[in-house]
Amino acid sequence: MPNARTQVLLAALCFGTTGTAQALGPAGLSPAGVGGARILVGGALLVAFARGIPRLPPKPLLTAAAGVAAYQLCFFAAVADTGVAVGTIVALGSAPAIAGALEWTIERRAPARAWAPATALACAGVALLALAGTDAAVSAPGVALALGAGASYAAYTLAAKRMLSAGHRPEHVMAGAFGLGALALVPVLAATGAGWLLRPGGAALALFLGIVPTAVAYVLFARGLERLSAAETATLTLAEPLTAALLGLVVLSEPVSPSAGLGAALVLGGLVVLAAPRRVLA
Repeated sequence: MPNARTQVLLAALCFGTTGTAQALGPAGLSPAGVGGARILVGGALLVAFARGIPRLPPKPLLTAAAGVAAYQLCFFAAVADTGVAVGTIVALGSAPAIAGALEWTIERRAPARAWAPATALACAGVALLALAGTDAAVSAPGVALALGAGASYAAYTLAAKRMLSAGHRPEHVMAGAFGLGALALVPVLAATGAGWLLRPGGAALALFLGIVPTAVAYVLFARGLERLSAAETATLTLAEPLTAALLGLVVLSEPVSPSAGLGAALVLGGLVVLAAPRRVLA
């Protein structure tokens, strides 16, 4: 049985395939529509696995569902605008700082000592990426959308952690958050058009996104989050940008400028800083 950190890292590897799968899918799809289809498929699978949407505390449940829906809209739009590598790195790089700040403020739970330097490195990397506005692979609107995705992700993580700490099962928490998040995105999918789901390439994209980086990944994520803080969990998911960046470079041949590469290195350096003290003390 993998430990909590391994489960989160495995989830992050699954998350990292999202942007590349979108880029390899049918051309001309609405980013919002792709996000809506992903959550509809993934949410349906999670609800089926949990045998329905269980009764959960309404406030954190609604917060988690709102975070799920908002993340999809912001993330897929960011990836379409500024590329898989940069969009993913900014979204995930900003999430640990936001999650740690929210957890400290709302839950009165101070992050681990390594969290501060780790998130400082990540934020420096995000700032460098944001200031690289003249680089071909980076755009200011795309970075802003990615930051919105990071904030949504942090809110979702903290709300899910609250439900898990109250004793609710990870599968039930995921079913509730993604089931309601899927319902919120139905109008978005209808407005952007769902005809592409009937084409083989579109159906394959929706199924992959719903199964691998949603249903499977978020069950792993929740099981890890159950035993870790929201801040540490969000920082561990910085393994996702590494996966996305490698896939973007190798599979999609996306250009990454020196400044964007340095920003990526700073973000990923934050993950090393978070993990290093635990290795030393082990």
